[in-house]
Amino acid sequence: MSSFKDHFSSHASAYSTYRPRYPAALADWLASEAPSRSLAVDVGCGSGQLSILLADCFAQVAALDPSAEQIANASPHARVAYRVAPAEQTGIAADSADLLTAAQAAHWFDLPAFFAEAQRILKPGGLIALVTYAGMLPGTPVADIVETFRTDVLAPFWPPERAMVDNDYRDIRLPFEAVDAPRMILEARWSLDALIGYLDTWSAVRAMERSIGRADFDRTVELLRDAWGPSEDSKLLQWPLTVVVGRKG
Repeated sequence: MSSFKDHFSSHASAYSTYRPRYPAALADWLASEAPSRSLAVDVGCGSGQLSILLADCFAQVAALDPSAEQIANASPHARVAYRVAPAEQTGIAADSADLLTAAQAAHWFDLPAFFAEAQRILKPGGLIALVTYAGMLPGTPVADIVETFRTDVLAPFWPPERAMVDNDYRDIRLPFEAVDAPRMILEARWSLDALIGYLDTWSAVRAMERSIGRADFDRTVELLRDAWGPSEDSKLLQWPLTVVVGRKG
């Protein structure tokens, strides 16, 4: 049943180090909308970027990912139980979850099977939340260089599922009662090296490497170095978050 396509295991350690952390306000709002705060389930959890935030709001968090390497590199937390499992077959008890989340992951799923699993494990009134982000907020030289790399240079190399991210998940129709989410921004204050490390986690960069090598990546890095200023400086980088939320009736 699982549609797992493994784009990230080979760079699981870098994924853990360089992916940005979600805002605490996201977990707070989701918890405020959930029927209770007993159990949150975070599928496609990667290295736990959202899982550990949810643990500040829920008594238990089940964090699941089909990649054993991602789970091995996940951030530990006393209330987070990590396990290798696909989103479509969680092994979670029926009618037990207050919240089901998928952060930067739902576009990789077999969505009909995932939604059936969501219907099975969520409590009545439980929430499902799909979170994603694509381009940075525009208007700075650094953001413009990154956006050109993402949308132009890497265009032939993104997996087809990534189109859902670029479309802010507008093509995904949740078979649940719609819930309006507040607008949120993901922020990271990074060094240049951290930004480069983040870009190097992208699945399209892996595909480009296999096809034509890393020359275009290296040219983008040089453009970023020229635009950054002193290399020791840190900069505030921002991405608009898309949060698609539904409630089980």
